Amino acid sequence: MSYIENSKQYTGKDLANTFFIPMLTGESAKDLAIRVLYNMPVPTIVTTWTSKPGIMHKFTSKGWVGGQSAEKKDMEIPMTRIKAENAYSAAEYFSMVYEKVSAITSMNMEDLSGTELEKAETELFRKTLQEEIRATMWLGDTTQPSLNTFDGLLKPIFKGVGDKSVRSIDFPAGELKSYTLQNIMGKLLEQAPAALQHLRSEGHLAFFATSDLSNLFETGLNENGCSTSYTDLKEGIPQLSFRGIPIIDLKIGGYTLPSTLPKSFIILTDRRNLVLAVNTADLPGNEVRMWYNPDEMENRQRAVFMAGCGLLSKDLVMVAKTDA
Repeated sequence: MSYIENSKQYTGKDLANTFFIPMLTGESAKDLAIRVLYNMPVPTIVTTWTSKPGIMHKFTSKGWVGGQSAEKKDMEIPMTRIKAENAYSAAEYFSMVYEKVSAITSMNMEDLSGTELEKAETELFRKTLQEEIRATMWLGDTTQPSLNTFDGLLKPIFKGVGDKSVRSIDFPAGELKSYTLQNIMGKLLEQAPAALQHLRSEGHLAFFATSDLSNLFETGLNENGCSTSYTDLKEGIPQLSFRGIPIIDLKIGGYTLPSTLPKSFIILTDRRNLVLAVNTADLPGNEVRMWYNPDEMENRQRAVFMAGCGLLSKDLVMVAKTDA
């Protein structure tokens, strides 16, 4: 047998449990490094409450003194219906799936069917889909020729830099050194608005950096010359951090960046300020389907779902950038 011909369709709970929950929860959600909302009602609304000061009063035996009502702020996350499609020649598809299941000694490779085959096929599509969602989450722009299904998070951030609604500083011209980068990151923290600085104690602040800056920071740590630096040089550093704040590599260097983005940049914000919303429940026709097309001798994969991004507050974002 050289083809995988059994078609598969996932809807409802099967769609959620097989494809999207593994992508958007647990370790996978941690890898995305931002706030993820899955299957919230559409339209997806994020509500924040800010309590007013002065709620404590001297005790009286009766009556209601009260205080000012808490301030409510609603933000709708724009959602777009998406169709993701992928196709492989039947022979290539068989080889990729075969590689995933060949290590399972109980598999009869002359009869590729059943649960293990299904796991291998779904994993193949799920990883491709997860990376596409992640890349669009950052770089998405509906006006561009690619990654254009919905606007990503970098678009409103750098639009805000342009109109001065997002605070930013520029890198010095010339080759950037690791110690200079650390000074810049220190300035982002020191010049951040008080509201962002106060969130630091809650443990959700993060630096989001292009790969060149992330690598430069790691190189600087390895150049310190102490025993721990030698260990890090051999084994790598699982999670970079600056003053206890994680540094997240955006991993966007393999994509064509929009002209509106600078060459290198680093963003300081609270992870909860960046929202990815995905919905597979609220519209009929949402599904994942995999099938074999005998006319083209192709194995095809399709996912239909809704997704969108939102930046909750520009006041909680700091940016350092350079075009040099």
